[in-house]
Amino acid sequence: MALLCVCAAWGQVKTETIHVAGNCGTCQKHIETAARKAGAQKAEWNKKTKVLTVTYDQATTSNEAIQKKVAAAGYDTELFVGDERAYKALDECCQYDDKKSTAKAK
Repeated sequence: MALLCVCAAWGQVKTETIHVAGNCGTCQKHIETAARKAGAQKAEWNKKTKVLTVTYDQATTSNEAIQKKVAAAGYDTELFVGDERAYKALDECCQYDDKKSTAKAK
């Protein structure tokens, strides 16, 4: 029975990629921290490709929840526009030119 529970838990871990707007190493810290606060076990944002790779347990969080948390930190994702107040509070180097062009504006 214990083996069955362990196998079921392993099957819930998922790795996905999410496009997230940003510019620099500071953005990387903010984006990865927000993703981890949303429950990602692993979060790595590539500043060249603007892609966040996350690994998370589907029983505790979701792709959408991670994107919401990243957007709340001020960054546009595939599904959500970054929070305007949080965006304006970012360092100048983190304020990217194409604001709101990434997200589908949910």
